[in-house]
Amino acid sequence: MHRSLYPDKLAVPGFARVEVVESSPSTNTDLVAAVRADPAAWPAPSALVAEHQTVGRGRAGRSWETPPRAGLTVSVLLRPQVPAGMLGWLPLLAGLAVVRTVSEGGITAAVKWPNDVLLPAVDTVAGLGLYRKVAGILAEVVPAPPGAAPDNAPPAVVLGIGLNVSQSADELPVPTATSLALAGHPRPDRTDVLVRLLGEVHAVVRRWEQAGGDAAAAGLLDEYTAVSATLGTRVRAELAGGAGVLEGEAVGLDGSGALVVRLESGEERAVTAGDVWHLR
Repeated sequence: MHRSLYPDKLAVPGFARVEVVESSPSTNTDLVAAVRADPAAWPAPSALVAEHQTVGRGRAGRSWETPPRAGLTVSVLLRPQVPAGMLGWLPLLAGLAVVRTVSEGGITAAVKWPNDVLLPAVDTVAGLGLYRKVAGILAEVVPAPPGAAPDNAPPAVVLGIGLNVSQSADELPVPTATSLALAGHPRPDRTDVLVRLLGEVHAVVRRWEQAGGDAAAAGLLDEYTAVSATLGTRVRAELAGGAGVLEGEAVGLDGSGALVVRLESGEERAVTAGDVWHLR
């Protein structure tokens, strides 16, 4: 049986507001609309959580949903004090926060560039190898109405995280997915996981801000690299907008968080957006 969240236990240090609703078509869509309508009601960081998300949105417009009270669907409102060119790091840093949240009791999670968190599996599947997806991340900038804020004000960003917690195998939408419960997590309690997740997001973003958006200087690049399932792997990158396909070795990240792929020719290309598949 999937349990409801306990709102009285959701006081997260550093968070101005954590709002739980019974149902939402998409917490990202709802939070973007709420912030645009009344920015003062959502100081950064704040979070909107749905017990059931009915029309969840993934990257590139994909949809996904989960049974009520089985996973965590949470969107976090941030106003990162970093240069705009560094915002591409946000989904990567959120992935690192998820890894820190769920890696315990013998479970070691990994990040797949740019926006997935994986758990080890006993057999292989195309594109993921010996992993299954346990979480996905979607970051989007909130469009500000003209004249609503000074030109130098940091943009509001909504960071959406969907994490499978207590789903059974029959409740997962695709065979490439898993949940914390299926992976044998020692504490797959949604309230506990949510509190730890929000705390980890806050801690990582603060370190990033304190370094002026420089993930390497903050030590976050090294920490991300250490838990990456993509770096050091041969990949196929299907570029956004039908801009083509690259195949090569994922050798690193550049200063903006783009994936650097070394082609057979030795040329290195930076991939800023697109689908990335692990080939081995």
